[in-house]
Amino acid sequence: MPAVELAHVDHFVMPCKNIEQIADFYVRVLGMRREVFGDGRVALHFGRHKINLHRAGEEEVIRAVNHLSGTQDFCLIATTPVDEVKRVLEDNGVEVLDGPVARTGATGTITSVYCRDPEGNLVEIANYT
Repeated sequence: MPAVELAHVDHFVMPCKNIEQIADFYVRVLGMRREVFGDGRVALHFGRHKINLHRAGEEEVIRAVNHLSGTQDFCLIATTPVDEVKRVLEDNGVEVLDGPVARTGATGTITSVYCRDPEGNLVEIANYT
């Protein structure tokens, strides 16, 4: 039996202590679009992707076993040059932990900056080089 052939990531869920604070960060600093859907659930959209925000450990839906805030570590590809991303982060009082630094992305070399969101998730923002 052949393996499943996957196309791309559609969305992922981010467990949060404070959904409003997280949504504000991603909308204000990273330019995502906030959407309320279903029975009041909140999602963040960018490009053709989205992040669903769930209250950590409290959502009554199928979820990860360890549904904890501050446990995400992911990379977002930006069209804004990384040097400008770094300036935007700093102008918004967000500490840049590292970068710009060269890393390996899914399809080649990327240049990245790293920061943490208000709940401690590690966010890598990068450009392909």
